Amino acid sequence: MTLYALTLFTILNHTAYVGSRVAVSLYAIHLHATPLTVGTLMSLYGLLPMLLSVSAGRLSDRVKPRVPLLVGSVLVVVGTLLPFLAPGLAPLHVAATLIGLGFMLFQVTVQNSIGFIGARERRPANFSLFALGFSVSAFLGPLFAGLAIDWIGYAFTFIFLALLPVATIIALAANKLVLPGPPSHGKRDEKRRVVDLFAHSDVRRVLIITALQATSWELFTFMMPVYGTGIGLSPSVIGVIMGAFAVATFLIRLALPYLARRVTAWRLLNLALLLTGLCYVLFPLVTHVALLMALAFVLGIGLGSAQPMVMALLHDAAPEGRTGEAVGVRQMVITTGQTVMPLLFGALGSALGVRIVFWTVALAVIVGSRAAKKRRLK
Repeated sequence: MTLYALTLFTILNHTAYVGSRVAVSLYAIHLHATPLTVGTLMSLYGLLPMLLSVSAGRLSDRVKPRVPLLVGSVLVVVGTLLPFLAPGLAPLHVAATLIGLGFMLFQVTVQNSIGFIGARERRPANFSLFALGFSVSAFLGPLFAGLAIDWIGYAFTFIFLALLPVATIIALAANKLVLPGPPSHGKRDEKRRVVDLFAHSDVRRVLIITALQATSWELFTFMMPVYGTGIGLSPSVIGVIMGAFAVATFLIRLALPYLARRVTAWRLLNLALLLTGLCYVLFPLVTHVALLMALAFVLGIGLGSAQPMVMALLHDAAPEGRTGEAVGVRQMVITTGQTVMPLLFGALGSALGVRIVFWTVALAVIVGSRAAKKRRLK
């Protein structure tokens, strides 16, 4: 029951978060914002998470999860309501900051809590269901935001999105749900340093794989529209290709509980990274739409299967009392990648061409897959 409740809460909050990104960017454009302003707004979603994820993780190691989950949900609601309460470009900057901070606090806490539901052997299946929820909300957020803007306008779209996490707030405030957390709540090592986590070989491997996964995901999100436009594809066709990727991530996460009972998590990660690298070797060589859809689908299988396994293994590998901190470090890696990688990909693509970008990431992922392979062979 708790697993399904937390997954539902995550779907509601993540739908509001993803939908707000679409609504904020389109509303800014509607207000005649420059591309630089829109880019700044999107960056603000990740600025505080990049700086504070580790602190949020440490907090989730020390306190019961209900309060951070509640505060994070409230911040998402307040940030999403702000453009309705105070129209204009300036409030959008505050809104993006609050929404990004609130969702990060919620996400780090809920991911830490999921790892303590049931026995250790259930973690891959639990995180697969949790990741499936993310696939649902990643689809619903942009869809709801786009339809709402067309049907009821920007102001009421922000109200609609703000209402989504309210059910989460009510349930958490009622304090009827038993929420799991680390068994060592209250313990605190005064000499904790993030760098100490990297001394643990499995934690180090998982964080390396996280960086590769985040880079690979950002590459597809950023470069597929660029590459598709460069070979003459229409926006709708590019959208269909990217949709094939999203469908694959959903389907593989449905199958992961079955696969996790038959294949070790490290082996799955190794295969997922190799599959991702192979797809990126082939991507810049393909121009036919059907083949691009097939490659995007296979890529979605690889990247979609990696995330739940990474979360399960991170909980297994983290020292006792520091799982939240490890989750926070992982989130910091992801948000840093989301902030830095588009700029790097754009610079490399402009200077050396799109093929070099795809092949550089392919090489990094294939070489990095050895981190999972070496652990599997131990």
